[in-house]
Amino acid sequence: MKQDILIAENLEASVTSSINNVRFDKLVVLTDTTTNQHCWPLLSALPVFKGAHVITIAPTDEAKNLATLSDVWMALQQAGASRHSLLVNLGGGMVTDLGGFAASTFKRGMAYINIPTTLLSQVDASVGGKTGINFGGLKNEIGVFNCARTVILSSVFLRTLDHANLLSGYAEMLKHGLLSNNENWYELLSFDLENPNFDQLQQLVAKSVAIKESVVNQDPTENGIRKALNLGHTAAHAIESLALQEGRTVLHGYAVAWGLMMELYLSVRKCGFSAKVMHQLEAFVKQHYGKFQYECKHYEMLYNFMTHDKKNQSGIVNFTLMASIGDICINQTATQYEIEEMLDYYREN
Repeated sequence: MKQDILIAENLEASVTSSINNVRFDKLVVLTDTTTNQHCWPLLSALPVFKGAHVITIAPTDEAKNLATLSDVWMALQQAGASRHSLLVNLGGGMVTDLGGFAASTFKRGMAYINIPTTLLSQVDASVGGKTGINFGGLKNEIGVFNCARTVILSSVFLRTLDHANLLSGYAEMLKHGLLSNNENWYELLSFDLENPNFDQLQQLVAKSVAIKESVVNQDPTENGIRKALNLGHTAAHAIESLALQEGRTVLHGYAVAWGLMMELYLSVRKCGFSAKVMHQLEAFVKQHYGKFQYECKHYEMLYNFMTHDKKNQSGIVNFTLMASIGDICINQTATQYEIEEMLDYYREN
């Protein structure tokens, strides 16, 4: 089912109309402790939320697990929700991923709306119908494809973000820029992240979402071209899994930024991608995101995490790489030797 994506000029009007467009017997709002404090007060007084039941879970990706999912199922049950109820997910990617999965499975499925409150969730997690949780030490291991009825995007929430979370979302926009065209790419490189213009940022978000939506509409369940959206993510998920295992959790977008550096190196080596553009990305990422530190002893572990990536077949690591900006090469394999060479390059540069 295709989802409606609203760029909200008037947040209250967009939220009200989106909820009123769904017939439901009970309205439930899912927040985490952060969005309950900073974002829910912006909406809670709207008449459309009168009588709504609010569920609040712990924040951060560490809470995106089976125990939290079970708590949400239990809370839905105790609230008297049915398959004819509506769940509104108000939060970042963790809330929209987990909330979307809870809605998709409770009573065999109820409708849900996403109101993403972080830049990352606006341009990535809340759009495209991927839902799920982390499991067994692996990112997004359990989940389903199921689109929200509506996704409401508003720059009002972006003003509540700290700088790190703004950067985290921007990494996914860099990925979309690489997938699209030179004009978009250079526009993203020139945006002032230190003193962001939020009106301009909302326009960039709209472009970024349109790029993702175009890809998703061509391939809703990731059998072909949707794999383009995994650019940078094979390496990024391995970094996140290593960080999670070592208790030094990193923001998803930071891992994506580092993963893009790694996978553009492979793109240069295997697909003839421009070394100049790779160096542009490297300079931008080092300036804004720093570096993720690891040692040679971590190579085997990082490689093993990559072999668990959902794009793989028969344990062969599958990458999305680039021949040039906008020229996407899906289903590119790499040997363990080539992956270790990539890890060397990142660590030494």
